[in-house]
Amino acid sequence: MIQRCSDPKPIGDGLSAALARLEAARETHRKKIEAAALPGETFEQAETRLQHEKGQGARVAPDGSAKSDLSPAMIRKPPKGDEQPDFFVPTLYDVGGRDSRSLMDVAVFRLSKKDKRAGEVIRYDLSDGYVEVKAGSDGMASVWDYDVVIMAVSHLTEAMNRYREGRGDKPGRTFRPYVSDILKFCRRSDGGRQYEEVEAALDRLKTTTVKAVRRVKGKNGRILREASHEGLISDYRTVSQAEDGKLLSVEIEVPKWIYEEIVSGKNPDVLTVHPDFFLIEPGIGRFLYRLARRAAGKGAARWSFQTIYERSGSTGEFKKFCFTLRKLIAADDLPEYLLREEDGQSGPQLIMRYRGTPDLEISAGS
Repeated sequence: MIQRCSDPKPIGDGLSAALARLEAARETHRKKIEAAALPGETFEQAETRLQHEKGQGARVAPDGSAKSDLSPAMIRKPPKGDEQPDFFVPTLYDVGGRDSRSLMDVAVFRLSKKDKRAGEVIRYDLSDGYVEVKAGSDGMASVWDYDVVIMAVSHLTEAMNRYREGRGDKPGRTFRPYVSDILKFCRRSDGGRQYEEVEAALDRLKTTTVKAVRRVKGKNGRILREASHEGLISDYRTVSQAEDGKLLSVEIEVPKWIYEEIVSGKNPDVLTVHPDFFLIEPGIGRFLYRLARRAAGKGAARWSFQTIYERSGSTGEFKKFCFTLRKLIAADDLPEYLLREEDGQSGPQLIMRYRGTPDLEISAGS
């Protein structure tokens, strides 16, 4: 039996099909790289990073981002319904996050979820004085509790901007959000326990105080010593449903030093915070972002592991702290900043560089 071959196709048709397949593969590759790119990362940087991770056992997370199996990710998945609505007027949670620059290079909170550190004191010796963080009987405020302070700073700054532009009244020290607004701003789910934890966080924020002592030059040239001592919030009041205790709303009084810092000057000393900051899971990762945001800005900064350890308020061993720090460097998914370790005369150094920037001169940390 003789099997007849089908009529041959023109060479041009086969070439067109091959080119179409190649173009489709390129488009798939492009979408994969763009989906895995970190905030501020260029296409080329993301492609290089993924190729490097592939050789070290990389995997793709459910949200499309590439993670290394050797290094746990810092960023958790956002909760359901996390998308911001496209409104013309910002809601209480739809305002860009801002933090007080004066407190971004020391931890005025604990970084551990487990160790409550009730009654403890952390002291940071600085070049012009020192800062003491004192915890009350409810425990020291955590870096996750501090999200509420960031929200208050953000809305106070926004209100002052509107006031200076003639679009609103001058804000007072009392901030009145709904609990649902707090959870939405901090990118947390609205489960029942989250509502309970908000009031507990307010207890810790009120009883965690910051004492700052600085040496300043007076008008006559004499060196003066200034000291201030206030809580991370001054006071609060909550309204709950009597039947089940579910929190409905809160009133938070911003401490005087934060209020004066934002209201008194023409250019408040605050810095924007990337929305993904609230998704950073480990406490040390959150501290690193705040440090990089202040020290590196849109450029780069170099800090020794030892100085970062001292400024973090960590109670663990320095060796274990370095191990954790290197895991975060390997994960390299901090919003906006690349992390790299280098050797230095005083020990290992952390290089924090804004993503997408060239190799600029690196400023040294304290």
